[in-house]
Amino acid sequence: MSLEFEAVIVGAGPAGMTAATYLARFRRRVLVVDGGPSRATWIPESHNTPGFPHGVGGDELLRRLREQAEAFGVVFEAGRVGDIRGTDGAFILETADQRINAATVLLATGVVDRLPGIEGIEAAILASVARICPICDAFEAIDRRIAVLADGPLGDREVRFLQTYSQDVTLLTLEASRGHGGAVRFEDLRFDGGQLVVRRPGVAETRYDHLYLALGCASQTELAIRLGALQDEGGSLLVDSRQMTTVEGLYAAGDVVRGLNQIAVAAGEAAVAATAMHNRLRGA
Repeated sequence: MSLEFEAVIVGAGPAGMTAATYLARFRRRVLVVDGGPSRATWIPESHNTPGFPHGVGGDELLRRLREQAEAFGVVFEAGRVGDIRGTDGAFILETADQRINAATVLLATGVVDRLPGIEGIEAAILASVARICPICDAFEAIDRRIAVLADGPLGDREVRFLQTYSQDVTLLTLEASRGHGGAVRFEDLRFDGGQLVVRRPGVAETRYDHLYLALGCASQTELAIRLGALQDEGGSLLVDSRQMTTVEGLYAAGDVVRGLNQIAVAAGEAAVAATAMHNRLRGA
């Protein structure tokens, strides 16, 4: 089965659904290919998302964004894009069930966080004991006891950032980088009673209120790279001032693009990209 759209968005996170709403309101035929849970589902409650003074959970935010997009006629299709290729100034995308023709494409594929092999890590993230983004939620950790888990220089930067909020910040190092930057060695990490428990050689167990993960993430750029799109030194997609990649007609927004991995930033990039796509479609 083949589908035809003026704009296809790959990814149903905040960037993808914001762009979809804009394009639908530009009266474009828009499809969002939803490849599965957005990174935003990790958010227990965000207090720096504009317009939510009392906070909003990731699932609720995504529900509202989808409801808004669907209200303007955006079509959602569950599945993963396995291949994308350019042809005659347009694109062909293939999922397991569909062949999709698109005049323009926006990649809002995001990143995948690198998680440590600690039992209960996912539940700890959802309970806000383990955390991924100090920009998002360090304010809620003011004067708390904090541990940072890292395997490279990112840990030192994370510690310095968090010291704005608490003076009780300890850097823990994984096996691959033991001894790095004065980091503390440990024998075991576990979650217990809403805290992180750290066992160190020759030292009694230490409890922390929060564990921040400074293990980095992997950008989901594979589809763009197949088309010849360029990346920066960190693996993010290079885009111009209108969010277009180095491939004509292929745009990108959100965490897959270099910058702050923030909902507000993703929404802003999506608005820019959607407007540029609309103008491209009308020949402006």
